Amino acid sequence: MAMNSRPEISIVVPVFNEDESLELLFAEVRDALEPTARSFELILVDDCSTDGSLALMRALRASDARVRVLHLCRNFGQTAAMSAGFDAARGRIVVTMDGDLQNDPADIPRMLARIDEGFDIVAGWRKNRQDGFILRRLPSQIANRMIAWLTDTPIHDTGCTLKAFRAALVRRLPIYAEQHRFLPAMSRGSGARVTEMVVHHRARRFGISKYGIGRAQRVLLDMFAITLIARFARRPLHYFFILSMPFGVLALALLALEIDWRVVTLENLPQWPFMAFVLCLLPAAHFLMLGLLSELVVNAGRVHKDSVLQSREPVRREGVA
Repeated sequence: MAMNSRPEISIVVPVFNEDESLELLFAEVRDALEPTARSFELILVDDCSTDGSLALMRALRASDARVRVLHLCRNFGQTAAMSAGFDAARGRIVVTMDGDLQNDPADIPRMLARIDEGFDIVAGWRKNRQDGFILRRLPSQIANRMIAWLTDTPIHDTGCTLKAFRAALVRRLPIYAEQHRFLPAMSRGSGARVTEMVVHHRARRFGISKYGIGRAQRVLLDMFAITLIARFARRPLHYFFILSMPFGVLALALLALEIDWRVVTLENLPQWPFMAFVLCLLPAAHFLMLGLLSELVVNAGRVHKDSVLQSREPVRREGVA
């Protein structure tokens, strides 16, 4: 494929210390896509690997023009590497996958077929996941159910990297931290048609996993941020009101149950119940104020946009064609 031609498929693979699997990965991608007669490019994003991964990627690029290599100046993480791949992708369909061979490239043609059916995003579901239960599968199951409930996106496996997107979607979504796993939820909030399909998941053949239970905190915080973006972007006051409700209910319970106002005066005001009531009331009021400020920002931006559009309308005068 000439370098100035635009491929139909762009496959983005973040790579960090995967020198043992890269040659097999390219061979499997090639064997999976060449029979489909679809042009493709394999974008390998080196997240500042410390082994021989970069040298192998450059060798693959020299042997086949369909391979493209991006090298990050330092280790930014999987999401940043994926975002760099999105920026460089030239195809109308972008496929993401891991570089450790646990994702099966043979599933890609089936995902492309679902895109051709009219879907905008096809998410992989590792139904028979080949990972440890305690440290990998159990936390993933809990997180997946929480994410599906909070974002109202019925995806069983948000952590599966193997996904297919229409390129126009991913190019307009700014992602950071651990938010690559929330791309279906973020896109669905803007009307994208999202589906999922069961994909193969293979046991790791080389090296060790780069991810563990330690990233759960970051995923949890990102989950609340994405919930705000995906479900409450136009009505943020509702989101902050939900956050304030537990504190407000607890404050009212302390006020009603712990303090007998029939016998209380300023002189004998019970210290601990009243302090607990104040401590619960403050975060409730804080979240409500944040909600009001967010509503002001959202509506001010909307009003400004409408006023700009109205100012650009042609002025019509009576008697003038």
